[in-house]
Amino acid sequence: MSPPVVLLCLLLLGNLEPAGALIRVPLRRVHPGHRFLSPLNGWGQPPSTSASGDERSFVPLSKFMNVQYFGDIGLGTPPQNFTVVFDTGSSNFWVPSSRCHFFSLACWFHHRFNPKASSSFRPNGTKFAIRYGTGRLNGILSQDDLTIGGIHGASVIFGEALWEPSLVFAFAHFDGILGLGFPTLAVGGVQPPLDTLVEQGLLEKLVFSFYLNRDSEGSDGGELVLGGSDPAHYIPPLTFIPVTIPAYWQVHMESVKVGTGLSLCAQGCGAILDTGTSLITGTSEEIRALNKAIGGFPLLTGQYLIQCSKIPELPTVSFRLGGAWFNLTGQEYVIKIFQSDVGLCLLGFQALDIPKPEGPFWILGDVFLGSYVAVFDRGDKNNGPRVGLARAQPRATRPAGGATQAQFL
Repeated sequence: MSPPVVLLCLLLLGNLEPAGALIRVPLRRVHPGHRFLSPLNGWGQPPSTSASGDERSFVPLSKFMNVQYFGDIGLGTPPQNFTVVFDTGSSNFWVPSSRCHFFSLACWFHHRFNPKASSSFRPNGTKFAIRYGTGRLNGILSQDDLTIGGIHGASVIFGEALWEPSLVFAFAHFDGILGLGFPTLAVGGVQPPLDTLVEQGLLEKLVFSFYLNRDSEGSDGGELVLGGSDPAHYIPPLTFIPVTIPAYWQVHMESVKVGTGLSLCAQGCGAILDTGTSLITGTSEEIRALNKAIGGFPLLTGQYLIQCSKIPELPTVSFRLGGAWFNLTGQEYVIKIFQSDVGLCLLGFQALDIPKPEGPFWILGDVFLGSYVAVFDRGDKNNGPRVGLARAQPRATRPAGGATQAQFL
């Protein structure tokens, strides 16, 4: 997850089985940036209870300007509240600490965890450091109880951030990060939070899904569903794609097409489904060709702009995954900086060259995931990990009250 370059600029300018437990995490959304936090290693937590039977718990997601999404968790006893990005592109969980460095500006602008105020706090003291795309932080590991949705008392290892030198963290609309990637991606070998929930019997299966609300009005950002998916969020069927490299949620993408003319990823390529990335990224050469075909003109920051009035005439951009085409219209891949049909708009495609051995690959971020619900399934000893994709249900047609049956994969 990389820092929000665009945010800084704007500041200046399948087969399903019924399941018994469904944990809902409501989301909010925040302003676009090409990536907030996933570390991509080397680029550059009351009594313990869990939802059961038909019980459902809700933790809404919120949004800011329709692109970056976050939600609320509690940490400690009694719970200290934090806003976090739920990030499929990283595997560590951290929040700012009350013991942070005096000159760490981000600490003073956000909620800070106070271990002295928690009766369930357990010190660890191991040092950790995470380097993101264009930002970094370091601190110490600690242990305390996590509250998320209807789950309470999960004893998790998390990071207390002591030093956040990057300005991106100071400007961020979130306090910290809760990683949803694979254990192999975790800095320091720390067990990811959801793995801990399953190990402690608080979550039945390591399956979760994202519905990101792209409506322009309000701060409602959708939902993160832990333990399964909600059929009210999408139009069946789900198309399942096996994970090829279980670190990020990486799959094989067969092709990308722009309208009827330009073909990219012609020989197939890797693609990561990443809730921590705001835009869609690809190699410099291919993204340059894609934006040229659309008619965008480049900024020095690496993003591309288009006249808002041209949105209705823009070509469809299509991604072939698991033998199915997933289409984005101009209305879906263009980000309106201001809610207007005049002026300039941001195209949702940005160049990002990831060197070998990790790359090269594409990243399908929130611009893609806003139109398609993604179900992330870590699998089991009989079935490997996979991602399910289906067209998001238009919000106006969704059943009210969330009364649909929970689904497990």
